[in-house]
Amino acid sequence: MNWINAIAQGLLLGGLYALFACGLSLLFGVVGIINLAHGDLAVLGGYVAVAILPSVHTNALWALLFVPPIFGAFGYVSQRTLLQRSLENGPLTTLLVTFGLSVVLQNALLEGFSADSHSLSIGKLATQALRINSQLSISYLRFGILVVAVVVLAGVQLLLARTSVGRQIRAVADDNEAAAISGVNTRHIAGIATGIAFVTVAIAGLANGMYSQFTPTSGSSLLLFAFEAVIIGGLGSLWGTLAGGCVLGLAGTIGAQIDSTMGTLIPHLVFLAVLAVRPSGFFPARAPA
Repeated sequence: MNWINAIAQGLLLGGLYALFACGLSLLFGVVGIINLAHGDLAVLGGYVAVAILPSVHTNALWALLFVPPIFGAFGYVSQRTLLQRSLENGPLTTLLVTFGLSVVLQNALLEGFSADSHSLSIGKLATQALRINSQLSISYLRFGILVVAVVVLAGVQLLLARTSVGRQIRAVADDNEAAAISGVNTRHIAGIATGIAFVTVAIAGLANGMYSQFTPTSGSSLLLFAFEAVIIGGLGSLWGTLAGGCVLGLAGTIGAQIDSTMGTLIPHLVFLAVLAVRPSGFFPARAPA
């Protein structure tokens, strides 16, 4: 892989990392929850598609139509029940609850699907690429994931900025008590925000399943990259997550270009360097998104 191709592939890979980071950033910025089950929820999205697609005999791309809505409803119910109760007992309780949810999801998936790896088939699209020259080619799948990441981030940003629900979400994020005094049903709004975050998690999980194989225990590594993208981009900044994801993607592909064994290590070293030099990230929001 030459350097130009490494940079291009890194930017494309950044779209996948940004998709994972979007829901994590939104959930923390609005509801105040650090979701340790985030990666496992993404994996669950892939397994929901694995379970349903054989019965409908269709391409995995169609899973984008039914899995995200299921997760949206799941997120709303989870926030109004399990997560809201844990929030009332303090932030440490939410960490313990989401950690417990992570353990439950991993073991349930192991029982239901075994430890075998799975992937989501999208036919020839998985291997097709646009060859620009002898040294540079752009995978249609990777490019599509980057486009989806931009669309999702833009959609969430427009929702927050241009709609009544979005304004209420931002009000709850800025000052929960003041929003409640002004008549906002803060629990309902927090549930909607959590549902949106879960929708983005489902999309990320499906994209990951189309991009690579996954197992019931893959969530831990996905959570790590999502956290790093959020921190690098800046807490509360949705577009910052895209920048953070691209930084991680570039670090991985360039590291692999230098040494094939460094592709996994370099992104984490870059994250530590950013954390040491600029703890607030590159594009911190003035207020939570």
